[in-house]
Amino acid sequence: MAPALRARRLMRACDRAALATVQRPTTAQRPTDEVAGAMADAAGWPYPSLVLVAFDHDGSPLLLLSTLADHTRNLLADDRVGLLFDGTAGLAQPLTGARLSVQGRAGRSDDPDHRARYLRRHPDAALYAGFGDFAIYRVAVERAHLVAGFGRIHWLSAAELDLPAAAPALAAGEAALLDRLNGEGYGPRLAPATDGEKDGWSLTGIDPEGCDLRRGRYVARVDFEQRIHDPESAKLMLDTLVRPPDGSGQPGGSTSGTRTAGTPPDGGGGT
Repeated sequence: MAPALRARRLMRACDRAALATVQRPTTAQRPTDEVAGAMADAAGWPYPSLVLVAFDHDGSPLLLLSTLADHTRNLLADDRVGLLFDGTAGLAQPLTGARLSVQGRAGRSDDPDHRARYLRRHPDAALYAGFGDFAIYRVAVERAHLVAGFGRIHWLSAAELDLPAAAPALAAGEAALLDRLNGEGYGPRLAPATDGEKDGWSLTGIDPEGCDLRRGRYVARVDFEQRIHDPESAKLMLDTLVRPPDGSGQPGGSTSGTRTAGTPPDGGGGT
């Protein structure tokens, strides 16, 4: 698999990431305060945290963050961020697995489509997404570093990563298409072949390169072999990938699944 394709598929399959921001200088008025002193010592250092992530149709990572969280205050002062997407879960030797580090710049997004995509990917986030301190932040990717195993290491510019162009027609029709497909039972027919429980799977998103599914704390990804750009081509693509309605056979696409945590890290916003 070409490095760029491997990188994009790994990234989109993940529903969480390690976020690195630049620790901001303290603005405390009492420099002798213990906390202020610790922050002063940490200024300029990388600050890692755990976040849940979704993706725009063009592959840009989407984060739901609280302004009460240190990582949000950091990126508001310096918008440079790093995201680590880990594809090593379940491996006896994790360092033989793939992981992707993405560097970019984060900015607040008030686009309702971004919020809708995030909340479909992470439905439990609806419990706190409406709080005044929470907002969606979009990461504009500038470069990525793929480690696909020992000795298989690639730096990729944004151009080399080859993220898809925006798909306005798909974005406009995605919600209605998902309602239709879930109503017709496409989720269980696209579920991972290794998963014993087929009931309860539903589609949560469709983008130019594949579709996302969820069942409880599990998520899965079905990758398309070619890009689509509108609801009609998405439906045609999915019709070639689903199992027959009687449940026999295997789905025709590349499918991966991961178990997700039952509770959002740091209440979804981090600290």
